[in-house]
Amino acid sequence: MTDAGREAEAGKPIGYVALTFDDGPNANTSALLAALRSCGVRATLFNTGDNASSDPSLVAAEAAAGMWIGNHSFSHPHMLTLSSDEMRDELARTQSAIQAGGGGTPRLFRPPFGETDGRLESVAASLGLLDMTWDVDSEDWNGAGTEAIVAAADRLQDGGVMLMHDRYATTIAAIPKIVANLTRRGLRPGMIDPATGRAIAPRA
Repeated sequence: MTDAGREAEAGKPIGYVALTFDDGPNANTSALLAALRSCGVRATLFNTGDNASSDPSLVAAEAAAGMWIGNHSFSHPHMLTLSSDEMRDELARTQSAIQAGGGGTPRLFRPPFGETDGRLESVAASLGLLDMTWDVDSEDWNGAGTEAIVAAADRLQDGGVMLMHDRYATTIAAIPKIVANLTRRGLRPGMIDPATGRAIAPRA
């Protein structure tokens, strides 16, 4: 057996991945937080400013549950169709909404639809945000069922980031199996390094 295999058998993580959930907070966020807590793991939640400002108590609940909160724009537009000033407004308003809800100051930005370019990256950086996408797409937004979402997570490798959404019951139902399968592989959900966009062991 390899050293990695022995460490995995012993329950010691040999790597970290990031489970991320876009488009919250919403009516399913409480169920998402309960599922993550029941598995003893934390995740990165990319909130839209519109949703965060509509229900700041859910932002506070995310933070109280130990989740990391990221910026997903204010109104979820196709960012590359906007002027630089409009991009900045989308991101800055979301920073303010998350801060007002008690979610701290995000350091990560996930562009809606994964659409990004150098101009958007520069605008994000000017606000102290790392523009980042993902390595594995759960396809939950495209109708993937629970088992397909679980199977997608099996493609995660050390440092990898997985895209999910918290508004789908199928995604929330997949969490226990995802965590169990990761554990068997010696992987553990961790945080995203705001300098590199890769998953690492939690630091805070």
